Amino acid sequence: MGEQGTIRRKNKFLMRWNTCPPAMFTSVTRSFLPATNHEAALSYTTIQPAWVRIAHWVNALAVVLMVMSGWQIYDASPIFAGLQFPSAITLGGWLGGALQWHFAVMWLLVVNFLVYVGLNIVSGRLRRKLLPVSIGSIAKDLTAALRGKLEHEDLSRYNAVQKFAYLVVIVDIALVILSGLAIWKSVQFPLLRTLMGGYDNARVVHFVAMSVLVAFFVVHIAMVALVPRSLLVMIRGR
Repeated sequence: MGEQGTIRRKNKFLMRWNTCPPAMFTSVTRSFLPATNHEAALSYTTIQPAWVRIAHWVNALAVVLMVMSGWQIYDASPIFAGLQFPSAITLGGWLGGALQWHFAVMWLLVVNFLVYVGLNIVSGRLRRKLLPVSIGSIAKDLTAALRGKLEHEDLSRYNAVQKFAYLVVIVDIALVILSGLAIWKSVQFPLLRTLMGGYDNARVVHFVAMSVLVAFFVVHIAMVALVPRSLLVMIRGR
């Protein structure tokens, strides 16, 4: 009797188990899975490699110092009447000090930019992360962003707006460097000066390119505030 009772209880348990809904089965089995499942593994996946993070923070520092010293240089000889920057947000104290800061940090910006772009191209990251991008996809993601419906769950992938913004920044920094070179070494690079429309126009191009960079910086900080996890990714890589 004891053995038959045990068999009946086993059969009853199996019948109940087989009638469990799939969702219940999944939830039950997941509760017994080890911590090394797919979701946990994702938290240990490197999204931003070390060289990207280092270049990012070096570039951020260089841009801030270049902009602040550049504003002090601008104030010494304004391009637009009535537009000057408060001394509290400038660097250098006077024209000579600002020029020293500007020329010193310039090399940091240029070298870091060349290394960053070069490694992106050689490693294939530029193609994987920022291409392809189309006007249609940009418009779609921008509309979703303005409606607050743009998802940010997968930080390993850039949406179309991000791709476009990062490509614009790469081109813009190149323009900042070239226009700055046309201003600094105007006599030595006459062709570059001519392409910029002359010395005075090169100053305007440099100012506009700088303004685009500052605008990106402000929007970038705002987006980080909305998605704080992106800051952690750029600090620890995942």
